[in-house]
Amino acid sequence: MTQEALDIVIREAKPSDAESLLQHLKTTATETGFMTMGKEGPRITANEEKKQLARLQASCNNVLLVAVHQEEVIGSASVHADSSPKIEHIGEVGIVIAKEYWGLGLGTLMLEEILDWATNSGIIKRLELTVQARNKKARHLYEKMGFQLEATMQRGVKDEGQYHDVCLMSKLL
Repeated sequence: MTQEALDIVIREAKPSDAESLLQHLKTTATETGFMTMGKEGPRITANEEKKQLARLQASCNNVLLVAVHQEEVIGSASVHADSSPKIEHIGEVGIVIAKEYWGLGLGTLMLEEILDWATNSGIIKRLELTVQARNKKARHLYEKMGFQLEATMQRGVKDEGQYHDVCLMSKLL
């Protein structure tokens, strides 16, 4: 199965995606222990998410992309940056792909779109992210795309009573 065979569209999220996006996050939160969100899921209502998505669309240094298959959000990739002039150039990257769609190259495609958006933003000059050290596939993707390890935070996350190290990675644009 390939991404093209599934007819997946990657585009900027819009307020009407709120419910599907929240369902995506709720589902993926429990598929692995790699996310910082657990079974509690996203703690936001669909109406709040709609408002947040509208604010993102109006921002020059924030973006949320979604991968959509048959009108369902199956992946998301974001850059979150602050509005403070001193740090508005730093974007935090987050990527979440539904486990059913792993191995199709979707993470690579979404990260390429994020890098293209950030480069063309005219504002973002540094991208950073955190990824659990045990998430070898994600770490490989980030390294392949030019992200470098800056630090390892010991016991950076706790999953089911176990502590795991978290890697801080960055890429300068």
